Amino acid sequence: MQSTANYLWLISDLLGQGATANVYRGRHKKTGDLYAVKVFNNLSFLRPLDVQMREFEVLKKLNHKNIVKLFAVEEESNTRHKVLVMEYCPCGSLYTVLEESSNAYGLPEDEFLIVLHDVVAGMNHLREYGIVHRDIKPGNIMRVIGEDGRSVYKLTDFGAARELDDDEQFVSLYGTEEYLHPDMYERAVLRKDHQKKYGATVDLWSIGVTFYHAATGSLPFRPFEGPRRNKEVMYKIITEKPSGTISGHQKCENGKIEWSTEMPVSCSLSKGLQSLLTPVLANILEADQEKCWGFDQFFAETNDILHRTVVYVFSLQQATLHHVYIHEYNTVPLFQELLARRTSIPQYNQELLYEGRRLVLEPNRQAKNFPKTSRDNPIMLVSRESVATVGLIFEDPCPPKVQPRYDLDLDASYAKTFAGDVGHLWKTSESLLVYQELVRKGVRGLIELMKEDYSEIQHKKSEVFHLCNYCKQILEKTEQMFEMLMQANMSAEYDEISDMHKKVLRISSTLEPIEQTTQDIKSKFLQGALMTDSWTQQVGTHPEDRNVEKIKVLLEAITAIYQQFKKDKAERRLPYNEEQIHKFDKQKLVLHASKARSLFTEECAMKYRLFISKSEEWMRIAHHVRKQMVPLSGQLINIEKEVTMLMERAIKLQEQLPQKVLPLVSSGMKPQAYLSQNTLVEMTLGMKKLKEEMEGVVKELAENNHFLERSELSRMTNVCLSLLFRFGTLTLDGGLRG
Repeated sequence: MQSTANYLWLISDLLGQGATANVYRGRHKKTGDLYAVKVFNNLSFLRPLDVQMREFEVLKKLNHKNIVKLFAVEEESNTRHKVLVMEYCPCGSLYTVLEESSNAYGLPEDEFLIVLHDVVAGMNHLREYGIVHRDIKPGNIMRVIGEDGRSVYKLTDFGAARELDDDEQFVSLYGTEEYLHPDMYERAVLRKDHQKKYGATVDLWSIGVTFYHAATGSLPFRPFEGPRRNKEVMYKIITEKPSGTISGHQKCENGKIEWSTEMPVSCSLSKGLQSLLTPVLANILEADQEKCWGFDQFFAETNDILHRTVVYVFSLQQATLHHVYIHEYNTVPLFQELLARRTSIPQYNQELLYEGRRLVLEPNRQAKNFPKTSRDNPIMLVSRESVATVGLIFEDPCPPKVQPRYDLDLDASYAKTFAGDVGHLWKTSESLLVYQELVRKGVRGLIELMKEDYSEIQHKKSEVFHLCNYCKQILEKTEQMFEMLMQANMSAEYDEISDMHKKVLRISSTLEPIEQTTQDIKSKFLQGALMTDSWTQQVGTHPEDRNVEKIKVLLEAITAIYQQFKKDKAERRLPYNEEQIHKFDKQKLVLHASKARSLFTEECAMKYRLFISKSEEWMRIAHHVRKQMVPLSGQLINIEKEVTMLMERAIKLQEQLPQKVLPLVSSGMKPQAYLSQNTLVEMTLGMKKLKEEMEGVVKELAENNHFLERSELSRMTNVCLSLLFRFGTLTLDGGLRG
């Protein structure tokens, strides 16, 4: 037990160990509250006094939720060594999180965004005080659980930190070699002397490596056998890195470096987030400090990412889920543009569904007013043109070759790899199931949409048929009336009405192919298997298969063995009985991993590929049906417009009847000279009959008013009403009123 005036700790409660200090878990003597106690060793006192005092001075200035808080500076009772009493972080560091088997291929997106936010916020606070950290790495980013249950990350270990103006430089060397800026690496690791000085932007390189590590579970720059064993190649990679690349990997001894501008396929982050993050990494992982971004641009770009909201969109034909990062104040055109970038589906071909219904977004609608989406309940994107099916792209990690010999170090390494790989298989199997469920949901929605579209076409067709027939009747009767008036100098009107009658007959004949097409669609597709989702239940995997849960059970067993192997490794030598148990566990480790891989390959992956193949075939047929329906709607609308114009013209000609006949009557000449009394009565009765027919049509159209509004037939209603009002001036008293 060691202590200061107010705190005490056990030397067995070691939290961390460094070159100049150890960190212990301690308690306050009066309250019993937990603290982290940093105790400096003799080596630390060999440093100049100003360097010794630097960490104290830096920590006293800082006060931010994303920086580990300093509570007191005291002296150890016996040695009188300086002691820093700091905030206790019980969850370990970001490195601890990345060492968990579930994060072997990087953090989940939500957790990564928390890391991004907290590190940026902490660094921004440092820059406000002109402080450069000089040793940023996952091990120096501590994690606690906040009041809301979410992680909070805090920068710690300011032993290398110092105040530095924006244009000031330094020559001293600090840091951890995998995260060191190339200029510092050359001198600190390779021991090559040079006259280069370093600025505050060296922290940005370390942040870039840290973010890549957090996103992928691996370091961005990896020589064969690792950076610690192959330092010259490591230096070559980080100094010769092409501009724009974010990683370089040497896969075999003396092999070429494979560069990449993108995250690996195994990365858990969505393509939407990756597209925003990779430019940031590319511009802070620049060996040339002249090309590297400054902190102002770094903060601007990262804050732009952090202030965006996510809209989940599932592209149905492509079978891909997209996270669209957009500002809440952005409107629909930008959203559609971002969708086009992610899916290669142009804006004019994008059709949206939400919860099984067509979603229409007004152009000025802001993202904050979009429907609430999630991974399980996204907006569905349907392309009006055919697009290739993509599906979830994934890699099956290659299993390591296990040596049969007994080796505690090697066995712990195997167990860690197996745990990471099976953890990745578990996450992938879960994603495969989610994608299949989204396709099933989208297919159900698309079926309902196609049924709705077909029903509207049928309604439209019925109305247009009725309209054409009614127009023919009107023109026939109008033609008869004008025929009786030909001697009243109305032969031109009669000819026009006759031509219109012939035209509407020709138009009616064009409805026959439309009728045939709709019957073909109905018989071949709508009454067949296409308009059901039964196929989605016959192929692929389902939640009730419990494959995801089965793999998770195996993962838990593998993880338990891995935890035991870490303890065995720490023992360095095991008693005979424990050694035998270790060997049995090693066999179980291989067996569990093999079973998980078979389950994933034969159940999850294979059935998923069959499902996607069937989905692609169904989407192709569905697209063909929809392509057939689209021109039908257009043709019916055009026919409707043309017939409506004929009706309007007929009404105008009928309006001229009183104007043509009245001058003859008012001139004092007897109407019998031109029209017999019987003829006049017949015409009047005929118009009355037309009026009654129109009233029937208007009544019928009124019953379908909701359809008329959608199909633009309301204009026809107005025409009919106008005709009624005009005909209402006709009487049966043997005369005419203007």
